[in-house]
Amino acid sequence: METVYIGLAGFGTVGSGLAKILESNSDWIERRLGRQIAIRKVLVRDLNKVRAASPGSEASFTADPAELIDDPDVSIVVELMGGVEAPRRLITAALNAGKHVVTANKHLLAEHGTELFALAAEKGLGLFYEASVAGGIPTIATFREALAGDRISEVVGILNGTANYILSEMTVNGLEFNTALSQAQDLGYAEADPTLDIEGHDTAHKLVVLIRLAFGLDYPLTELPVRGITGVTPQDITYAREFGYRIKLIAEARQVNGRIEAGVFPALVRYTYLLARVGGNYNAIRLTGNAVGPVMLHGQGAGDLPTGSAVLSDIMALIRGPEHPDNTGFRNAPMARAQILPPDQAVCMHYLRATVEDRTGVMASIAQAMADNGVSIAQAVQKGDSENGSVSVVFITHDASAEAMRRVIADIDAMDFTVKSTVHYRIM
Repeated sequence: METVYIGLAGFGTVGSGLAKILESNSDWIERRLGRQIAIRKVLVRDLNKVRAASPGSEASFTADPAELIDDPDVSIVVELMGGVEAPRRLITAALNAGKHVVTANKHLLAEHGTELFALAAEKGLGLFYEASVAGGIPTIATFREALAGDRISEVVGILNGTANYILSEMTVNGLEFNTALSQAQDLGYAEADPTLDIEGHDTAHKLVVLIRLAFGLDYPLTELPVRGITGVTPQDITYAREFGYRIKLIAEARQVNGRIEAGVFPALVRYTYLLARVGGNYNAIRLTGNAVGPVMLHGQGAGDLPTGSAVLSDIMALIRGPEHPDNTGFRNAPMARAQILPPDQAVCMHYLRATVEDRTGVMASIAQAMADNGVSIAQAVQKGDSENGSVSVVFITHDASAEAMRRVIADIDAMDFTVKSTVHYRIM
């Protein structure tokens, strides 16, 4: 039986998960491929570290990237290192050496994907990345293959399990943000430094990858509006529930008159929507095609076995031997830059919470500020009894531009009865 050997860069959570699947499902993989898969070389930083999992009897460890890339038996290099510069150098060297590459590195692809895809196309090689977005959910293949004939008009998703777990715990159990974050860290859902997750940057990396797949356009990461969840409070979660919404960290990209509106932000999602019901550390993606209509993908977005499963799917796809590996799903190389809708022109409903002195005329003054800026009120309510002379006034608006809302918020914050900065969220 022929064996296909892979070189594995990194043997952490995902790498060890891949090794476990290769061992436990070896007979199933052989039935699927008519060949076996084995790890030949494993690139690690510390050769003396004791490891909980084994990469297999035929594997050897090395700290030298050249040993992995130059090994003539290795036909596929799997990059699971994390970071940006070292993986970029490794993948570039692997492609130049004529080897297919599989990666789970969304940060690298968000920043350098266009140049790496161009190199892979030049070499006629596969650069596959199923595990880079939403872990074990078959996301990349859905866009690149199953829905390749559809024009995608919108992609909306919950793409970070850590942030979703925190918001779920705040919603269901009434936890404060810091308590929910500590709980996520104790359970292994959040890193010791959770900045990438809670500030929305991990979600942004994934959204840039999805925009390329959905629209065949490059949306520069540096131009993507990103807002995290650190400012979300139990108070706003409670008010959102009373209005029939749940607060979720949302990644969204959609076509608006030939331009792309995109961003990462906490938003109020109507509780009847499936996205609002995605709980815990799960991920979900909702896409809309002109032929298929709306499609929902849901599952575990992280973890050793779910993500290892996605990596293995790419390895098996490459072994099956596509004559012309299609790494982005589009053949318009170089990929055109997206025409971007300025964030201030984005239109949707909005949630505002103003903390104001409890006195006559406040509601009328705020309503006038909205009217002066062309913003229509859908609902308005004063929440809570006066505490220290102040109350919360909550507004749900009809559709309005982000620019109009920015002006409204500036006007409210400048009023002499306003006690704290106005809280604002988009509504989906």
